[in-house]
Amino acid sequence: MAAVAGVTGPGRPAMNPSGPIGSDAAAAGAEASGAGPVRVLIVDDDPLVRAGLSMILGGVPDVRVVGEAADGGEVPAAVAAGRPDVVLMDIRMPRLDGLAATEALRALPDPPEVLVLTTFHADEQVLRALRAGAAGFLLKDTPPGEIVQAVRRVAAGEATLSPAITRALIAHVTGAAPAPVGADPRRERALRLLAALSEREREVAVALGRGRTNAEIAGELYMSVATVKAYVSRLLTRLELNNRVQVALLVHDAGLV
Repeated sequence: MAAVAGVTGPGRPAMNPSGPIGSDAAAAGAEASGAGPVRVLIVDDDPLVRAGLSMILGGVPDVRVVGEAADGGEVPAAVAAGRPDVVLMDIRMPRLDGLAATEALRALPDPPEVLVLTTFHADEQVLRALRAGAAGFLLKDTPPGEIVQAVRRVAAGEATLSPAITRALIAHVTGAAPAPVGADPRRERALRLLAALSEREREVAVALGRGRTNAEIAGELYMSVATVKAYVSRLLTRLELNNRVQVALLVHDAGLV
């Protein structure tokens, strides 16, 4: 059975009133901006994991759990009923797994963002989910405060990966397999798409491929953070991608990092 970090004792979340969980500042900010809470759907076949995540997120003033599902096949109905902004999706489920559910969900008009929670590190399943449009991955032993922050970031349109997964993902994509012999359709497609970008757009794309944050890109390329955000939005539009993780994968496919 997978454990959710921060759940201690008989289903009691480890709360930190001064940290990200239960942040009065976050609630005040949401109220001041007129924005409602981030609506979250939890999908996991383990009822204890669902309960732990519900308790963690239920203690956050700017997050609202709007439903739960025990299998990927239940996701479309749960999404229609709860209208979530973010779906926390397990990968390994007995009937329809989280990968197939993510692919089906992201094919819908105006779908919610998908944040995958998993017990294992990057491999082909991680790559498949990211290419399908998942906004990021977190390990299930991620501290509660970081899970909450990841939900907020994903709801705001920012992709997120746990540091351990980022390192493993980059190693897997760039070094796990030898260079293909002959034509590689994925690499050719990536190079063709990136060739259509301006030099500055390619620089931002490569920085995303290296896992840089907006602030780090701003420092490296001597831009403001606002300008970086504008470039990222432009890249998503021009490349017809859902999130910055997919831009990073495209850069890896092209062999630029």
